[in-house]
Amino acid sequence: MKLFKRILIFLLVLLVIAGIYLFPKLKRVYHAMHLFDEDQIVDNLRTVNDWWESRDIKSADKKFVFPTKKTEAIIPPKFKIDGVSVNTHDYLDKTYTTGLLVLQNDSIIHEAYYRGHQAESEQIIWSVSKSFLSALFGIAIEEGKIKSIEQTVDEYCPLLKGSGYEGVKIKDVLQMSSGISFNEDYADFYSDINRWGRSFSWGNSQDEFAASLKREKQPGTYHHYVSLNTHVLGMILVSATGKSISAYAKEKLWDPLGMEHNSHWLIDDYGMEAALGGLTTTVRNCAKLGSLFLNKGNWKGKQIVPANWVRDSTTPDAPHVTPGKRSNSAHDLGYGYQWWIPEGNSGEFLAVGVYNQFIYINPTTKTVIVKHSANPGFGTGDLMASSGAFINMCRQIAKANK
Repeated sequence: MKLFKRILIFLLVLLVIAGIYLFPKLKRVYHAMHLFDEDQIVDNLRTVNDWWESRDIKSADKKFVFPTKKTEAIIPPKFKIDGVSVNTHDYLDKTYTTGLLVLQNDSIIHEAYYRGHQAESEQIIWSVSKSFLSALFGIAIEEGKIKSIEQTVDEYCPLLKGSGYEGVKIKDVLQMSSGISFNEDYADFYSDINRWGRSFSWGNSQDEFAASLKREKQPGTYHHYVSLNTHVLGMILVSATGKSISAYAKEKLWDPLGMEHNSHWLIDDYGMEAALGGLTTTVRNCAKLGSLFLNKGNWKGKQIVPANWVRDSTTPDAPHVTPGKRSNSAHDLGYGYQWWIPEGNSGEFLAVGVYNQFIYINPTTKTVIVKHSANPGFGTGDLMASSGAFINMCRQIAKANK
């Protein structure tokens, strides 16, 4: 009887230890499974730091605040999506906008928050994180920490030898032309991006996930959006700088730009940031990145990101990354170094994240527009949830206020 009690106590202790170890992981997986539920998505995207591990990026000691013009922006009441007139207010409401900011000539002419958000509200910005990473990458090249984008990724990341990434040039990864086989469909439970999401929630190594991917096309020939490409760029950045992505971002962007608000970058259980989309930050912080790229990497007289990197990041240089319908791309928008490029002659470019996160830059009109959202209609085929709808609204705003 005593032996039985001892065994029972031992098993209970094991159960408690297992529970302590597994509970945080199970909690993250549960939240990941319900992250985009319509009745929870707004709060979920605002509170991811409460149940996923993250690394702090503190606001700058010397904060910069954009001046605000007394004259309110003209927000056109309507714009068109595929020739159909849409009410702007309805668009902002139906896409669950949480924040909208318009900069004109580096002054705020419109700023509004919705659904419980305020200026200091952090929200996960998903793939808009990629454009922040692009800026850091350009800085690392300028500093000589990364020699050339013509190098192959496995020169910095030996773990990728033997994977689909072996022998792929950094430039092809930057331009989402790595040739890696990857299903980015968020509506498909078994897609690669959703497999990554569950794996990340469980705390598994993202580096190992990237190393498991296979190649299906010749690199540098076909534009196909693969979020894990950006994780590989993050691996290179960490290897080359010897710093975490968050620490490098704090030093090279947050402090120089006078970021007003604290931010966080989600990490896996190995301490590696979710480079592909794990940054949580505010609308105003995003506006500063937009302004930096609007001004060709120059911030108040100091060159933060090399001007040639900004140019190359936002200029298509090959047929497969040039905007427009084409057989050598899975997308109509063009692509640079982690920035999207629409058709047109205004030099526009934008950062795009799922569930309708955006930074839009129009160099011709000197306009930057940031939109944070928590749109449960994303991925349903609703035209309002498309990047094209946002671009059309931005063009009307830019035209009305230039």
